[in-house]
Amino acid sequence: MPDRVQAVDFQAGKLVLLDQTLLPSEKTFLHLDDVADVWEAIKLLRVRGAPAIGGAAAYGLYLGVRGVPDDAGMPAFMAKLREVRDYLASSRPTAVNLFWALDRLVGVAEAATGDDVAALKARLLDEAHAIKAEDEAMCRAIGEHALTLFDGVDAVLTHCNAGSLATMGIGTALAPVYLAAEQGRTIHVFSDETRPLLQGARITTWELDQAGLPVTLITDGMAATVMRRGKVQAVIVGTDRVAANGDVANKIGTYGVAILAHEHGIPFYVAAPSSTIDFATPDGDAIEIEERDPDEVRRLGGRQTAPADIGVFNPAFDVTPARYVTAIVTEKGVVTAPYPENLRKVVLGG
Repeated sequence: MPDRVQAVDFQAGKLVLLDQTLLPSEKTFLHLDDVADVWEAIKLLRVRGAPAIGGAAAYGLYLGVRGVPDDAGMPAFMAKLREVRDYLASSRPTAVNLFWALDRLVGVAEAATGDDVAALKARLLDEAHAIKAEDEAMCRAIGEHALTLFDGVDAVLTHCNAGSLATMGIGTALAPVYLAAEQGRTIHVFSDETRPLLQGARITTWELDQAGLPVTLITDGMAATVMRRGKVQAVIVGTDRVAANGDVANKIGTYGVAILAHEHGIPFYVAAPSSTIDFATPDGDAIEIEERDPDEVRRLGGRQTAPADIGVFNPAFDVTPARYVTAIVTEKGVVTAPYPENLRKVVLGG
């Protein structure tokens, strides 16, 4: 397996995060032991990618209640736990893994019987560790399933970053690239730069270059030409939420890439951990889309690139309708249309 940088870890009682806002110029790790710093890291994209956000939030929830006195009593502890849960949940609205991880830990606490406060704290930390271990296994399983779709594929296009820096393992969309390399096979990645925050340029290319894997950077507007010239045989992206009907929310610009892939007869695959599939959300129209600071668009690299007072529309994500999705690759298997039935069949087993 090629070397990879770990974006989320827990060491010596602290949450360790690679500060991805500083890439590619600085490789700096944050060592956090305060829940407010975890909230800030999620909000400001110091940690990003749905699985990584979920893992960071799980550790953040533990850190937020770690200081509750052991003799406080269970009612006071549970009240604090729910308060911290709601606080962390307010950091970003779109990535369902954030809420899934927080609610998983709250559920563990609610189901605990006979534990005192100290024992419950330990149980919550163990659950956060379990989420991390499961994420590592999930990434590998997604990669294995995706590789079954990549016969004859030697180059793919991706948008944003869904590699190891977006997860706690080898990534989702980039997992098959890592596994192919492990098997002695090369899959070349064309990475959209992904405006306005350049996650593809700053993060995907940096990650793959660090791992010694071939990658070519393109601007978002070059994707159509790359497809038309036959430079890629597939598109694979990650996702922050999949609705029950198969609509997919991912980084802004993904929808356009899916339309281009459809026009050029190129399969469009979505790598989605089962925790990202939200059966409570009926379709993409019901997904809340985060809108971010207008200066992310008005400025680039600290330099003003548009009039300071110009109006800006800056949604962080868009929704790709299920009709453009060739397959959704989960750790439990590959899901194809019709998605309302098959997502439940593959993911829920019924």
